[in-house]
Amino acid sequence: MSLLLADVTLTYPDGDGRLTALDAVSLDVPAGTLTAVVGPSGSGKSSLLAVAATLVTPDSGRVVVAGTETGPLGPAARAELRRDRIGIVFQQPNLLPSLTALEQLQVMGHLSGRTSRAVRDRAAGLLDAVGLAEQAHRRPHQLSGGQRQRVNIARALMNEPSVLLVDEPTSALDHERGAAVMELLAGLTAERGTATVLVTHDRAHLGRADRVVTVQDGRLTEETAPAAV
Repeated sequence: MSLLLADVTLTYPDGDGRLTALDAVSLDVPAGTLTAVVGPSGSGKSSLLAVAATLVTPDSGRVVVAGTETGPLGPAARAELRRDRIGIVFQQPNLLPSLTALEQLQVMGHLSGRTSRAVRDRAAGLLDAVGLAEQAHRRPHQLSGGQRQRVNIARALMNEPSVLLVDEPTSALDHERGAAVMELLAGLTAERGTATVLVTHDRAHLGRADRVVTVQDGRLTEETAPAAV
């Protein structure tokens, strides 16, 4: 199932007027593809991600997540949609320091009401998928920055989302670890069929994206091809 933003406009109060964060933006992300969103600070990238995550309601336009029109949904229904259909990978992993890598994922699974055995099995399988099976019982301080980001990605996939939204996943990583995370995201997107949107300032790894779009002053334009190093 895909993610669709159709003619989305978002404004914020700015003194006596309104500041336009997104200006009639349309974006269709098919299942199993990774779309990278680039642009300078303040261009509207974070606003686009927030709208796609249903964390912010646009002034106008449509947001469709895995076939569900989000406009008519109330707060509780949106929260349920985010829990069950949207995975969010934040810029900072924000892992709970007292929990092991396995437990970080299990917490997400329990929120969806699954049985303990099913939750544990899925969490273990995802850690294996991101190459961390042997680190399952380590806590965040025992993991490298790249490993913590991999736990972050696995946690976002715990409830089998249709849409995966990723915010600056390589910003705190060196080039080698950043490349590995991008490779992982591209592989998981294709393997698990998520509609993935990745916001980044880092153009070095855009060759792994299926599509690259630029946001500038709230407007979206498409690059002719994924940018390579």
